Amino acid sequence: MLQVSLNTFGYDPLAPVLRAFSFDLAEGEHLAILGESGSGKSTLLHLIYGLYDAYDGIISWKGNPILGPSKSLVPGAPFIKLVAQDANVMPFTSAMDNIREHLPRLDTEADKNRANELLDLVGLSAVANTHVKSLSGGQKQRIAIAKALAKKPELILLDEPFSHIDQHRKSSLRKSVYGYLKDHNISCITATHDAFEALSFADKIIIIKDGGISFIGTPEALYSGIDNAFHAGFFGEINTLKKASGATQFLFPHQLQFIDQKTPIAVKVIRSYFKGTHYLIEVLWGQKVLYVNHHTALQKDSKGYIKVPKK
Repeated sequence: MLQVSLNTFGYDPLAPVLRAFSFDLAEGEHLAILGESGSGKSTLLHLIYGLYDAYDGIISWKGNPILGPSKSLVPGAPFIKLVAQDANVMPFTSAMDNIREHLPRLDTEADKNRANELLDLVGLSAVANTHVKSLSGGQKQRIAIAKALAKKPELILLDEPFSHIDQHRKSSLRKSVYGYLKDHNISCITATHDAFEALSFADKIIIIKDGGISFIGTPEALYSGIDNAFHAGFFGEINTLKKASGATQFLFPHQLQFIDQKTPIAVKVIRSYFKGTHYLIEVLWGQKVLYVNHHTALQKDSKGYIKVPKK
């Protein structure tokens, strides 16, 4: 469905933002783009949508090039929708009318039903007739998602789509929106800095580093095969240890055990953090800080040993 092949792209030819960047996206497939701020995630989405010219490469949909502003009177492919970080909503009309403006207007009742369906999807039925200017930033972001889905696009591009949404609502909204996209076979690319969101909802993940693709593969392959500090950094606390062979291994806190039996890694407890289902224990091994999950809190300055899984 979507083919991206960029040799280079930048706002300044002497300072490329993206380089040697190629991937395909199948019909109904969900791709998550992970990267640091300023890594080019938003730039990539704008390129795919057709807001910039891919002057050194090609972006195509079903074999047809997606044209940028130099070759298209109205930039932005009609079968693609982009939900940018700054929610594109009409502040002085209602939430309902924000969605209905994108519908055919040939059948008023059908349009209203469609708008209600999408407002329910994003959890905003209660504010259907409220002017958008009165809504919170998170609510405006949800209106923007509903607007983008109004005419059932073939591909939707989501740029940090849940960044302004309260944590208690974010989880259910993700399930609702991504489930809808899967049920309707809508291809999706999400730019995010949230690695755990990517693991849960993406079929494929790309990590951007220095303008290129540092990783491309399934969430399972990424999580089970962390082999460098840059990838590890997306997942919070992680332990960097040396194997007997001298090779570096990256281990999550749940992969280590705090035990009383002697091992080569003798540690002292610094602090215990309650995580609900467990405690995250911060320990000191010489001058090195490690993190390990444990079923109870441990007293500060208490001593023990760390058991490392055999691989």
